[in-house]
Amino acid sequence: MTAPEVTTPTPAPATPQGTVTELVSGIIGDMQKLARQQLEMLKAEIREDMSRTKRAMVYGGVSVALLTIGGMALMFSLVYILRDAGHLPEWGAWMLFAGLCTAGGVALGFFARNLFESFNPLPDKTFNALQENLTWQTQPQA
Repeated sequence: MTAPEVTTPTPAPATPQGTVTELVSGIIGDMQKLARQQLEMLKAEIREDMSRTKRAMVYGGVSVALLTIGGMALMFSLVYILRDAGHLPEWGAWMLFAGLCTAGGVALGFFARNLFESFNPLPDKTFNALQENLTWQTQPQA
């Protein structure tokens, strides 16, 4: 019985490590590239948010115009219905209607304020990624 041959692995060819200056310039180049990528991501996110905002504003503007026209027509008809069916004087029907409209406007105003406070118009994803990168870059590496 013969003993199996044992082969020793050949070492991998040595890669040049480079000088400290080359390493530092490489790190600075990587940081600049990362900053440019972050800026491009920020620009893209702002463009996307702006296009959604424009679309919402167009639909919102058309809806406000239609609601104004419809509301005016309903306002006149409701006042006269209150006058005739409720046996109120015309001024009383107008006062009742004005009070209802004011209460509805106040309620919708509070709802709109709460809705605006519930979101952040700034691009959160990009700022979170940028903050993570800055934290990583400023912490000493072990």
